[in-house]
Amino acid sequence: MAVDERTLNILACPLCKGKLVWMATQSELICRGDRLAFPVRNDIPMLLSHEARELSREELEQMEQHKS
Repeated sequence: MAVDERTLNILACPLCKGKLVWMATQSELICRGDRLAFPVRNDIPMLLSHEARELSREELEQMEQHKS
């Protein structure tokens, strides 16, 4: 699944209401503010806190390096 830009613009983190970042390689939507990764299964974002996994500092640092 590829999350298109229009869909990504209307999705928000259910906890902080912040912007989500699509990580296609892991099929996850990332909230940098809460350090959470929400899975996307069968083309459906699982934006529930109990479905999310916590991101490590290393994962966040890697994301920042790939961003630049």
